[in-house]
Amino acid sequence: MTTTAGSGLGRLHPVIVHHLVNTLGWTSLRPLQDQAVAPILDGSDALLLAPTAGGKTEAAVFPVLTAMEQQRWDGLSVLYVCPLKALLNNLLPRLESYAAWLGRRVALWHGDTTSATRKAILTGPPDLLLTTPESLESMLVSPTVDHRRLFAGLRVVVVDEVHAFGGDDRGWHLLAVLERLTRIAGHPIQRIGLSATVGNPGQLLQWLQGSAAQARPGAVVAPEAAGEGAGVATGRSGEKAVAPVLDAEVQVDYVGSAENAAKVIAALYRGEKRLVFCDSKRLVEQLGALLREHGVTTHLVHASLSLDERRRAEQAFAEGRDCVIVSTSALELGLDVGDLDRVIQVNAPPAVAAFLQRIGRSGRRPGTRRSCLFLALRENDLLVTAGLLLAWSRGFVEPVAAPTEPRHIVAQQLLALCLQEGQVGENTWQEWLTLPPLAVSAQPIAAHLIAQGYLNRDNGMLFIGPEAEQRYGRRHFMSLMAVFTAPPEFTVLHGRDEIGRTDPVLLSDRVEGPRLLLLAGRNWRVTWTDWKRRRCFVEPADGGGRARWLSDGVGGLSYELARSMRDVLLGASVPVELTQRASGALAGLRSDGIGRVWSGGPVISRSDSDLRWWTWAGYRVNATLKATLGGLADETQRVDDLSIRLRGDLRPSSWREMARELTQQLCLPEVDDKALAGLKFSEALPRPLAVATLATRLADLDHARSVLVEPCRWLSGGES
Repeated sequence: MTTTAGSGLGRLHPVIVHHLVNTLGWTSLRPLQDQAVAPILDGSDALLLAPTAGGKTEAAVFPVLTAMEQQRWDGLSVLYVCPLKALLNNLLPRLESYAAWLGRRVALWHGDTTSATRKAILTGPPDLLLTTPESLESMLVSPTVDHRRLFAGLRVVVVDEVHAFGGDDRGWHLLAVLERLTRIAGHPIQRIGLSATVGNPGQLLQWLQGSAAQARPGAVVAPEAAGEGAGVATGRSGEKAVAPVLDAEVQVDYVGSAENAAKVIAALYRGEKRLVFCDSKRLVEQLGALLREHGVTTHLVHASLSLDERRRAEQAFAEGRDCVIVSTSALELGLDVGDLDRVIQVNAPPAVAAFLQRIGRSGRRPGTRRSCLFLALRENDLLVTAGLLLAWSRGFVEPVAAPTEPRHIVAQQLLALCLQEGQVGENTWQEWLTLPPLAVSAQPIAAHLIAQGYLNRDNGMLFIGPEAEQRYGRRHFMSLMAVFTAPPEFTVLHGRDEIGRTDPVLLSDRVEGPRLLLLAGRNWRVTWTDWKRRRCFVEPADGGGRARWLSDGVGGLSYELARSMRDVLLGASVPVELTQRASGALAGLRSDGIGRVWSGGPVISRSDSDLRWWTWAGYRVNATLKATLGGLADETQRVDDLSIRLRGDLRPSSWREMARELTQQLCLPEVDDKALAGLKFSEALPRPLAVATLATRLADLDHARSVLVEPCRWLSGGES
């Protein structure tokens, strides 16, 4: 390995360079790894972009370890944060080996870490700690952790899969915790994000920098996304990254049912290792059971399986050869499952970004290409798949946008801060919540928490009140650590072995004969249900099991994907291989689509008494439009992705003027109590603020306004 004075390699610690050559057998650094060295060693915040298996971890860790040695950092100086415990478990051996080259130590702290291991970490802190945002929060509020001593020497935080945080409330929670850690450390903490390709890297970097975004230098490092020689850009320059149209084999087939999908997967690629993605746990279970009926060695992974069950599946798959693993998005992130031959996607993933993550799991061996086979179960699934692949072929990838109005996170952070400090000053707690999106609504939320007894006030100090104790105090305030709500599920046990968890509806609805469950791809007969402890006991059964989970699957389509679907129906060519079945079904969809699509804008069609506005605008836009239309729409209808049912007496002559007027009075979607219950900590907010938070997140005002001003074609009975 040759070093040059100006190269990234030349700035790495000599011991690291030695081991790159002699331990890893590398002859050079990848472009991302080479270009990341300078900004990281110069102290800039950074966002490192590369496809799955692009060497992002090494691109961050090697210069960070170099800085650790050069600047003689002592004690816990680096946090490595991931969204998944399984990903942390997977990374631990690799990072331990890298740190050991320099005599440094790595440790792991998450929900499954034993109390003995945690005590050892506190007694002798490692140099680098792998953890999750929830575990960081628990360290800050725990009375057994001296957080000021533990985090006094913190210098760097590496956030892996930062795009998974950036579009979710967990991201706001993470940023708030990092702001508190910065105040505890008493000095700036360098932030390094690792991500797959995103549509707005500069904005994502500024989001990650938090309240220091305008004060600290930042660099986006994305050699593959930006093009040859244009890999480093400042975080405040124009956005450069688009979805790379990969050198990949992409094929689409229309199979019509899960049973047929299992037949295709069983027949194709025998002798190869196949990773199959589904976007619901129910479909994972159904497909897994069907594949086993076809004699295929099959393993399953999803969040409602027990930890031991998932680990056994991942281990068996990593060591196997002729086998299939069926997974939800749980295996979409950078978890190593061995040397894959094929990626198969049943129906479409929820976003182009997810497709890039998934196809990136394949083609890692030299001389192989990335590949993905799509199997559409229904005609609409085929259309969604075609729309997604059309958007990808045009270079589109979704921007990562943090959820708006994180008021419930403000409530959570105020309560967590009081636990962390014991008590905080009534006029000084604002110094901890310096993140602008949190600070803007903090005062009225604090007043509400005091008025409702979540916080007590005495002699100018705030501390945890009886209402917070009652709602969140069980198990040392564990429910306060996470900002997402876990659905109510029953633990399923075979003897003493936990198999996983299931929806309680499957244990309470009326059935004829034995009560049968499908879990871990196997059928079980329920023998006894312990309602008080939320457990059920089972024994193996021959067949007939059912799988179900609350809120299983993905949400509505985005505006961009819905419009790409319309373009497909209008004849846009999808530049991937379509099987004869897929081509025939797509031709039928285009024929049926006459009367629903028009190249000039939306279509309003009348059929009998039904007047339907085909917006092709996605769920959030249609929810906004339905609320804005009020009595002009059928208020009893459920919002869908593609159309809105209008009042039957509307006429073209009056529609254009009404639509133009509505652009000036857009309304937020309505929020029901069930949706409000799904927003964790909503009960700690004034109800109007909780409703406004959810309504704002359900809305897409900009696209709704643009749809209202688009020209419409009115059709009656399929005729103009």
